[in-house]
Amino acid sequence: MLIKTDQQGFNHPVPSEITSQGVYENRRSLMKLMASGVAGAALASWASREAHAQAISSTARPGKLAALPGVKSPVAGALTMDKVTDYKDASTYNNFYEFGTDKTDPAQNAHTLKTSPWSVEIEGLVKKPGKYTLEDLLKLSAQEERIYRMRCVEGWSMVIPWVGYSLSELIKKVEPTSAAKYVEFVTLADPKTMPFVGSRVLDWPYVEGLRMDEAMNPLTLLTFGMYGEVLPNQNGAPVRLVVPWKYGFKNAKSLVKIRFTDKQPATAWNKAAASEYGFYSNVNPNVDHPRWSQATERRIGEDGLFAKKRKTLMFNGYEAQVGQLYTGMDLKKFI
Repeated sequence: MLIKTDQQGFNHPVPSEITSQGVYENRRSLMKLMASGVAGAALASWASREAHAQAISSTARPGKLAALPGVKSPVAGALTMDKVTDYKDASTYNNFYEFGTDKTDPAQNAHTLKTSPWSVEIEGLVKKPGKYTLEDLLKLSAQEERIYRMRCVEGWSMVIPWVGYSLSELIKKVEPTSAAKYVEFVTLADPKTMPFVGSRVLDWPYVEGLRMDEAMNPLTLLTFGMYGEVLPNQNGAPVRLVVPWKYGFKNAKSLVKIRFTDKQPATAWNKAAASEYGFYSNVNPNVDHPRWSQATERRIGEDGLFAKKRKTLMFNGYEAQVGQLYTGMDLKKFI
């Protein structure tokens, strides 16, 4: 079921934001910048991304998801009235370092990923450990479509309709013990099908983690599809995590193991660069990345050379739903 609500409200653009007067009036400044190579480089980069996206055929989309019973989202404000990002953009501009570090690499290289058969192993501090096939997971709970804002640490964002169900449904099924405080997510690391596994960029396999209350929050989604279809390989097929109030790298793709533990997991980007990527990684516009500001973002699909940037929202706009999880925490220290 597709439901669109937003406690934050929907702000229609004013006419000056549709066609910027500043863009019109500053053409001479642009020409000067182009002469110096600054704007020319930016324009070339943007045009290159557009060309790559066009080169990847949209006809290669995977098949439709089988019809499944929909249920009303249990979270008021879980969905946004923002304009949904085009499928082409969402499926051709990705971070998935197992298939390359450039944003267009995954869409070009992820065809090698084998998604069937597939299983996810549940282990650690649970009463019902075991191996769940993809079919087992699909049958566990009715799926629904939720439109979530997604924010990347580099300053770009998307709005994507994901298909799945709250991770809490799986957690309740496997019955964690009282000692379990964290959930660790381990992703596939197969050098035969993932050409960049083994590179020195990260310590493989890619590992992410959540505190138990974060994992149990209804917004946290165990995800099998997007745009009403099965997940494309480059978007984390066949099953991934979606945590919409955190930066994108927390959303582990191609899950093969979920482990319940009493210790905070050592996560991939935190191990690679602890000074830049904290364990929590909540979207917080008041805390800059060491190399760039996080105060604004650029929506993919609206990112022409002169596109107006958006103000970054606390917790990516989901403060009403998740802010209470961090009451009393210093959010500049626990980044």
